[in-house]
Amino acid sequence: MRRPTIADIARRAGVSKGAVSYALNDRPGVSSDTRQRILAIAEEIGWRPNSAARALSGAAANAIGLAIRRPARVLGIEPFFMELVSGMEAVLSEAGSALMLQVVGDVDTELALYRRWWGERRIDGAILTDLRAGDPRVGLLEELGLPAVIVGGPTGVGTLPHCWADETVTVTETVGYLAALGHRRIGRVAGMPDLLHTRHRDSAFRTVGETLGVDTSAVISTDYTGEEGAHATRTMLSAAARPTAILFDNDIMAVAGLSVAHEMGLAVPRDLSIVAWDDSPLCQVLHPPLTALTWDIPAYGARAAELLRQVIAEAERAEAGVADSGHSVQVAHPRLTPRGSTAPPA
Repeated sequence: MRRPTIADIARRAGVSKGAVSYALNDRPGVSSDTRQRILAIAEEIGWRPNSAARALSGAAANAIGLAIRRPARVLGIEPFFMELVSGMEAVLSEAGSALMLQVVGDVDTELALYRRWWGERRIDGAILTDLRAGDPRVGLLEELGLPAVIVGGPTGVGTLPHCWADETVTVTETVGYLAALGHRRIGRVAGMPDLLHTRHRDSAFRTVGETLGVDTSAVISTDYTGEEGAHATRTMLSAAARPTAILFDNDIMAVAGLSVAHEMGLAVPRDLSIVAWDDSPLCQVLHPPLTALTWDIPAYGARAAELLRQVIAEAERAEAGVADSGHSVQVAHPRLTPRGSTAPPA
């Protein structure tokens, strides 16, 4: 079928194409009755605005960009990003905006993507995740004047608005809980070492260990996959002074760690306590169910999307790109949910 056009609407309404344009773009120049008749015909025949024409006219793209630089195989099994996106979608769909999601392989590809998206007016703003130390994306988006919100912080964000949770509090509470159970050697299977939130967790892990007199020296970085989580767990449990508790940076690696413990003849939680970051249904159906760090990830994504909509609206009112708005929104940090995988050491 041929795509409906403004000319089709004008012909059916018995008006000029200019009158149709005024009505569809909510501009003065047509009566209220004519506007309603034109809108009804447009809806009836399924007319939709041409995105290329809207870009040329400077109209809003009604789309938000999200580029993710992680292995695609990780995204397929880790629930965090899917829950984050679901929260964003709930806000954006209600506002009639789309989410343009693209997986990229390296930083240069991601930087080029932002330039293209913004230059071609494909997006009204962007959401950045996985903030890294000295992240070049921050400077680029400031330079472009592209409205953006960072999921993360509060350090390394430049002048960009950001939505963040204080994960150092979560690490402190978790290590304190394990220490109170009697654990004196606690390991951590961490995520990617170049991510700022990994570094924040590492620093908090060392600091609370020193404060409580607990050995927290066993830390191994991974790519968040079950394979690397299992390998890191075997390495830790094969050491002469193995940890009696391990904190994993996601649920997939914690499940893999539980399997390795069983493989090596260790009982959980008698011989090894396990804590998973990011609670999920998977943590709850295992035996024993995994103690986990629980938080409302969809609400986190929704808050980031709401903040970006606010930033875009401010930029449109200013008609001069993005000003240093200084927006910082702090959401509730993950809370410990004790289950059957943690207990005092034997």
